[in-house]
Amino acid sequence: MAFKVETGLLNPDTAQYAGKGQAKPTLADIAAAARATEALGFDGVCAPEAGHDPFLPLTIAAEHTERIHLGTNVAIAFPRSPMVTAQLAWDLQQLSGGRFNLGLGTQVKGHNELRYATPWTAGPGPRLREYVQCLQAMFKSFTEGKPTPFEGKHYRFTLLPPFFNPGPIDYPAPPIYIAAVNTYMASLGGELCDGLRLHPIGTFAYTKAIVLPAIAAGAAKAGRNAADVNVIGAPFLATGATEADVVKAMGALKQHIAFYASTRTYHTVLRFHGWEDIGLQLHQLAREGKWQELPKLVTDEMLGEWAVIATYDRLASEVRARCTGIFSTVLLDLPGTLAHDEDRVRSIVQSLHQP
Repeated sequence: MAFKVETGLLNPDTAQYAGKGQAKPTLADIAAAARATEALGFDGVCAPEAGHDPFLPLTIAAEHTERIHLGTNVAIAFPRSPMVTAQLAWDLQQLSGGRFNLGLGTQVKGHNELRYATPWTAGPGPRLREYVQCLQAMFKSFTEGKPTPFEGKHYRFTLLPPFFNPGPIDYPAPPIYIAAVNTYMASLGGELCDGLRLHPIGTFAYTKAIVLPAIAAGAAKAGRNAADVNVIGAPFLATGATEADVVKAMGALKQHIAFYASTRTYHTVLRFHGWEDIGLQLHQLAREGKWQELPKLVTDEMLGEWAVIATYDRLASEVRARCTGIFSTVLLDLPGTLAHDEDRVRSIVQSLHQP
């Protein structure tokens, strides 16, 4: 099948996952990376919220590109009121010429309360449902120039004087995507959203057996065709120019995977594979700040369930083999050595575009 292909701006590297800090990007860096991404044939570029705001770099990318789609991957919803998010998304959709898509996630309770200093007022699933519905009401209100009220248990939107209404834009309302690992969010995305950004912690087997049926069930609930829901996958990649380089990349990738697998919210994936005890050990190490100890618990067998493992010359074919029938869009988080090999990257993207 033919895939849409994305990549990221400001994606975390191994040092960041190991607790060693992160890079300090400049406006020029972001602009250059966005231009290069478009020139290499990617369909889209996205920005994470991993120590930096995800909207700002996309504003810069919008100015320096003409074709590629731009998305947050993902913006954390609850620290931002729906109106704050709606205004950001509305303006970015206009400024980008209709190329923006809004990706939202919830994060976990501890990070909301202790990192974002945001109250955790209810379970994330029902609250995100209302958040999306409230955004949709706001987008309709902006388009029509008058309030379309929304009143729920967690969010209430009933006031929009003309002075504060940005009014219609020249493009459709921004598509809404949500992050998903577990079944509630997968079903919610199928029911209400334009697409889902699946977390890479979901293995290929788990996604196929658990997540895709939940998306289909949500779509059926809303009378939608599940095939119309864009499922974006971001498979972990262990790749290099030689087999020795691949082995080295596998070691680095274990740091990335262990970081996410230490989060209890994601332990449904580990439970699916019989790895829950390892997840609990990872969680304890993370609580103790022993970030560099985490990857020792991730075996090569586990890595094979999570990752596409291939040399550069086989990467496109391996991505296709692992992702066909699961994702409609593939996000490639390429290592720096490959990302700078423009001819090879262009060839990989072109290959994935082929039916």
